[in-house]
Amino acid sequence: MIGFDTNVVVRYLTQDDPQQSRRATQIFGHQLTTVEPGFLSVVTMVETLWVLGRAYGFIGQEIAAAVELLLQTDVLVIENEREVFTAMIALNLGRGDFADALIAALGAKAGCACTLTFDHKAVRLSGFHAA
Repeated sequence: MIGFDTNVVVRYLTQDDPQQSRRATQIFGHQLTTVEPGFLSVVTMVETLWVLGRAYGFIGQEIAAAVELLLQTDVLVIENEREVFTAMIALNLGRGDFADALIAALGAKAGCACTLTFDHKAVRLSGFHAA
């Protein structure tokens, strides 16, 4: 298995740098297999989506589409895939941002009764309660 840093994933998704994007596409499209897959940690996922929103101006549904593309890539193993999927759905439905939804999903997986927050937007997500 090969792990990926955020910048490789961003190049693959945005195709914004001729050399690096070509290399990222080659890796994702030809080097990885189901026997030797790539690995995306939740940290890489959150950083990637943050960069897409901040640096590239992606909005909620565009970010959700990027997550869905990564989740559907057979040659990738995504850490906490179920929770990443849950966060993508919340984002796609406009319930909150990806990172907050992922925090709630990971808390629920860990057995938390709720996740406390001072964030008024995050409180709209299932699993959060105001602190």
